[in-house]
Amino acid sequence: MSKVLITETVLRDAHQSLAATRMTTEEMLPILDEMDKVGYNALEAWGGATFDSCLRFLHEDPWQRLRVIRDHVKNTKLQMLFRGQNILGYRHYADDVVEYFVQKSIANGIDIIRIFDALNDARNLETAIRATIKEGGHVQAAISYTTSPFHSNKQFAQYAKQLEEMGANSICIKDMAGLLTPYDAYDLVKTLKSTVKIPIELHTHYTSGLASMTALKAIEAGVDIVDTAISPLAMGTSQPPTESLVATLQGTEYDTGLDLKQLDKVCTFFTKIREKYLASGLIDPKVLSVNVNALMYQVPGGMLSNLISQLKLAGKSDKLQEVLEEVPRVRADAGYPPLVTPSSQIVGTQAVNNVLFNENGRYTRVTKEFRGLIRGEYGRTPAPIDPAFRKQILGDLEPIDYRPADDLKPELATLREKVAPYAEQEEDVLSLALFEQVAVKFFEERKRKKYGIDANSDPALGIHTV
Repeated sequence: MSKVLITETVLRDAHQSLAATRMTTEEMLPILDEMDKVGYNALEAWGGATFDSCLRFLHEDPWQRLRVIRDHVKNTKLQMLFRGQNILGYRHYADDVVEYFVQKSIANGIDIIRIFDALNDARNLETAIRATIKEGGHVQAAISYTTSPFHSNKQFAQYAKQLEEMGANSICIKDMAGLLTPYDAYDLVKTLKSTVKIPIELHTHYTSGLASMTALKAIEAGVDIVDTAISPLAMGTSQPPTESLVATLQGTEYDTGLDLKQLDKVCTFFTKIREKYLASGLIDPKVLSVNVNALMYQVPGGMLSNLISQLKLAGKSDKLQEVLEEVPRVRADAGYPPLVTPSSQIVGTQAVNNVLFNENGRYTRVTKEFRGLIRGEYGRTPAPIDPAFRKQILGDLEPIDYRPADDLKPELATLREKVAPYAEQEEDVLSLALFEQVAVKFFEERKRKKYGIDANSDPALGIHTV
């Protein structure tokens, strides 16, 4: 057994999980050089919700963020999270957009692309995997971990083998809701290691309070890499703390080789960030507590906050428990999808509708997205959907059983025409592709700044400079 490698998540998933992805590039900048000296396997620094958040809330160019991080991180690999055919957005994109996004991600500094699909439908990963191989990137194909009467270690291992055969360089167990328990992790890793020859990485969340124990049992079973977050932005709905795991493994056959003194420099820096976020309310203390109910309802932290928000807007906050109990029922009806973007939002919103609008029973009011999930527009659900239920939801609409992106015509040429009035770099067409309205607003603000209008001296412009 060689030493265990550590991937640090503080620049992406840790602040996405605890602080709504609001860390700015300016806040990251002073510590990047010190982080580069730690000896991490990789820094997860881009992808996921960071792209959307940069444009929508921080008024930053996400591509410039990536370039800045790359300029300061010379010795450590940079990793991103990529939603297969969804890229970093919330719908399927045409193959030419997926391919160009991969090309530009790697050209701007990404080394490892962690590619996953919410339904574990390998067809939705084909284009992204092929493009990453073509560009010389490392393909880390992820299994969206979940539990159900349908799922089993054998089934996950078959999927991992399929991903390896598609060209994956490593496999990630992506446990987005903190559902993986320590002994189950041990068994799963053992099963995967006996099935595939490529390295296995564990990504889990502390939501249910099990993550550090789960990581340790996975290590004992032979996992190669573990995702952790530096302690000030660890635990709660984030990852297990980096320093604690490093200290646990010191002097053992699994020793990470990382220096706790160097990690302390990183910890000291992010302690100030944490204090700032707590004081501003950006980190809600609720997300720092253990919620073992996550094991029962399988509701990730981000999904839980969405449900609370939807009920609050409807003036029905007292219905939360009913909604949480409805989520597993909706999930079963929908073929047991793992609850990760976008399926978590789709199932969650439908559960809210089933509780609030049930004058004619459950599914009185069906969302367009839920109908699309049942139809096959997001891919093949893990378990087959009951034909009578499908008919109830779809009516005369025909289900589809092919790769959903096969219906999409090439989009890049049209997108290039749309972005032409705003474009200052080749990557702008991809920002527009993913979040058109938000991107156009960002491009307009950027143009105003470029021509010397100071947003701080003219608040009427409504521009927030970072």
